[in-house]
Amino acid sequence: MLELGTGNGRDAAAMLAAGLAVTPSDASPELAAEAQVRLGCPVRIMAFHELDDVAAYDGVWANACLLHAPRAELTGDLALIHRALRPGGLLTASFKAGGGEGRDQFGRYYNYPDAAGLHAHLLAAAQWADIDISEHDGSGYDNRPTRWLWASVRKAP
Repeated sequence: MLELGTGNGRDAAAMLAAGLAVTPSDASPELAAEAQVRLGCPVRIMAFHELDDVAAYDGVWANACLLHAPRAELTGDLALIHRALRPGGLLTASFKAGGGEGRDQFGRYYNYPDAAGLHAHLLAAAQWADIDISEHDGSGYDNRPTRWLWASVRKAP
């Protein structure tokens, strides 16, 4: 399992505790160092566009991280994830839903796709066997009500 945007390592810790082999990664050296202490294993420092693995993972977990990829780069990032997955591999990713790029109250960039736009990025990136996008209400780091898109996407076997 490859985890993109591990942050402080919370999700990777849960995966490791469940017995999964996980490669956590983050573009921030500071967050990677924090996660490495928490996890007791190396954390790969890597931006999405630096993913160069080929057929290396059964799954990619991208919880609330690809939402920071510039819209112009998202299709390319998804193509790299597709390449990194083994046949039949699963990508699970979440995005804050919206209608266009923007920044939150903290100045952080978000690509804010709607379901149709996210579907279009996935189709442009690669040929997937299955694409499922669901919408759910929740909250974000700012504790404000947030509409979330969850993509569950399987590479063809």
